[in-house]
Amino acid sequence: MDRRERGHRVFAAIYDLQTRPLEKGWLGERRARLLRDLEGEVLEIGAGTGANLPHYRAASRVVVSEPDPAMRRRLADRVEQAAVPVEVRQDTADSLPDPDGRFDAAVYTLVLCTVPDPNRALAEAFRVLKPNGRLVVLEHVRGSGRLAVWQDRLDPLWSRVGAGCHPNRDTRAAIERAGFALEHFEAFQPMPRWVLTSPMIEAVATRAG
Repeated sequence: MDRRERGHRVFAAIYDLQTRPLEKGWLGERRARLLRDLEGEVLEIGAGTGANLPHYRAASRVVVSEPDPAMRRRLADRVEQAAVPVEVRQDTADSLPDPDGRFDAAVYTLVLCTVPDPNRALAEAFRVLKPNGRLVVLEHVRGSGRLAVWQDRLDPLWSRVGAGCHPNRDTRAAIERAGFALEHFEAFQPMPRWVLTSPMIEAVATRAG
C-alpha cells in the first residue's frame, strides 16, 4: 500500500468522527434543506461516506459516484438505510458515462474542493443535466484578505493531508463559467475566521434549456 492510499484510508476512517458534531448542527440542517425536495433522478458526485443519503426524501432514484474505495466501503452501510433507491458507481467527476440530459438534479457537497479540475467537473454536470435541471452545491471556498493568503500558502500541505482537498478555490466563479444560472446563493462562515476552511457557500443553480 503506497503513502497516498494509506492517507485516503486514514482520512475515510476519521471523516465521520470529525464531522459528527457539525452534522448534528448547521451542516446537517443545510444538507436537509437543500436535498429533501429534490425530485426525479438525482446524481451525486463524490458521495464520500454517504452523509447526504438520509436527506433524500422526494427523489425517485439517486445515483452516487465515489471513486475512492476507502470511502465506498463506508458508504455501503448508508445505502442500505436510505429511504430512496440508490445506485453506487465509481465514476470520476470529469468523465461521467451518462448520456446528455439524463438527470433532474446534480449535487456536490464538500467535493468541488477535491476534484482535480472543478471546471471540467461542472461542465460534465451541465452536460448530463436536463434543461432547467438543478445544480446544488455546499462547499468551503476561498476567503479574502489575510485568510486567502494563508489558504494559498498552506494549500500544498493541506491537500496532502486532506485527501486532495484544496482550501482556496473560487467555486462560485467556476459554477458561473460552466454556464449555470444562480437561483440562490449564500456565503456564510459557520466556524471561527482563523479556520482555513471557514468560508462556505450554499448555491442552487439551473442549467438553461
